[in-house]
Order: sequence, then structure tokens, then C-alpha cells
Amino acid sequence: MQNPDFHSGFVAIVGRPNVGKSTFLNRVVGQKVAIMSDKAQTTRNKIQGVYTTDDAQIVFIDTPGIHKPQNKLGDFMMESALSALKEVDAVLFMVNATERRGAGDNFIIDRLKNVDKPIFLVINKIDEISPDDLFPIIEQYKEALPFKEVFPISALQGNNVSQLIDKLIDTLPEGPQYYPDDQVTDHPERFIISELIREKVLQLTRQEIPHSVAVYIDKIGNENDKVHIQATIIVERDGQKGIVIGKKGSMLKKIGTLARKDIENLLGSKVYLELWVKVQPRWRDKASLLESYGYQKNDY
Repeated sequence: MQNPDFHSGFVAIVGRPNVGKSTFLNRVVGQKVAIMSDKAQTTRNKIQGVYTTDDAQIVFIDTPGIHKPQNKLGDFMMESALSALKEVDAVLFMVNATERRGAGDNFIIDRLKNVDKPIFLVINKIDEISPDDLFPIIEQYKEALPFKEVFPISALQGNNVSQLIDKLIDTLPEGPQYYPDDQVTDHPERFIISELIREKVLQLTRQEIPHSVAVYIDKIGNENDKVHIQATIIVERDGQKGIVIGKKGSMLKKIGTLARKDIENLLGSKVYLELWVKVQPRWRDKASLLESYGYQKNDY
């Protein structure tokens, strides 16, 4: 029977690209549901991560980093991020302690002025600065918006994260439990698997392959006590295809090996992963391809 004083609600995490939103989400839910990369704008869809205790459930929406769109994919990411603000009970505005407040932060602050929900300022990466530098950072943001509270944290090391969660629970209204105790995301396994593969491409190819990569899951099935997965990595140019495949297939093999380990952790089963690479010129500007690769209008 559910606790009659159970608190629940939806919390959006917004911020410029690469401030640590996905790292924070993965730490809170206890496993990887959002991909992590040191490249900006890694997150493309709203990722729902679910945190549940005996007394509360927080459904986090990790939005794409808010930025100036360069193509249809960028438009999708911006609309996705801003729409999240309309459907939540609280907002975490996350900033990077190592970077000064800039035009991108001001752009987000202007949008937050129209949000009639509690907004928390979360200053991430405090493990990378001197404590003496923290107060001036807080002051430059507090003058811009009346935040409900300010939390300096390290999503990577966990500093102050539990205190932030406790405060969020206090802030959320009494409500139902939306998801079962053991569910940490509402995304289907296909989506998470494709994201784990895409993460490895970004990590291993570094600057050579920017955000022109997508991953499409062709088939998932069971065979001989293993989960068989066939997936296609989509790039925009022949040169990118060569980089992803590597000399005698070496890079593709590395991508597959690392992705398979994460997928096995996700599924709790042995995995046989087959990867292909396909060139699809300018796919980020073609609405039909965006939809087929999982960026669908009805997602937001």
C-alpha cells in the first residue's frame, strides 16, 4: 500500500550543453540512462530517469542542451528542451562552475522567467574550482532570477547531490507513484541500446565524427541463450564511414566491444552485437529520416 504522504512529480533539468546534466541523471538513478560525452549537445531526446524511495518518486527529464539551432535536428532539440518546461513541477537550471555566465545562460534565464514553478540553481563541477570562487558565481546568477534555492554540487563525485534530492522531494506535491519501484526510465530498450552504441562512437572517434552520427536498431532477438542485436551506424559522408570502420575494421570492433559490455549490463544477459555503417547524406536536415532515427514530433 502506498504511503499516504507520498510525494511525486516531474523535474526538468535544463542548461547549456556540456554542463553535466546526463552525469547528474545517471548518478541519481544509479545506472546509465543518458549517454555521457565531453562533446557538447550529446543528448538529443528528453530522457526520463526515475528516482523512487518509500516516500517519493521524482521523474527527471534531461533535456538537450539549449543552443542556437543549425539544422532541423537542432530545431528538434531546442523544441524538445523548451517544451519540457511546460510539463513539470520544478526545474533544475544547471550551470558549469568553471565557466562564466554567458549569452547561452542568459538565453535560458529569459525563458525561465516565464516558468511559474520552483526553479533551483544547480552549480555543477564544484570539484574543479576553489571554494573561494563559489560565492561570486552564485551572486552573478542570483541577480538574474529569484531562485528557490542554490545548490553547488559535483555530479561526478556526488557532493551535495543527496541534499538536492531531499529538497526536491520536500518541494514536490503529494501524488501517485507513476512508475514501478524498479523502473529507472520510460524509454524502450531499443532507444537505450542505440544511445549506448552512439556514446561509444562519440567517445572513440573524438573530433573526427561530430554530431552527424545516428544509430538505428535493425533487429533484436534471442538465440542460443544470447540476445542478438543488429544495428546500423548512420553517418553523413564516406570519409566518416571510413573513420568509424577503421583500418581492417578495428574501430568498429572497438565500438562494438565497449557497447556490448554496457548493453549486457543493461539487459542482464549475454549479447551478440552486429554493427554496420551506412552513409546517409544530410540526414539531419531531412524530416523523414529524423523520424525514422527516433526524433519524432510526437515525442514532445
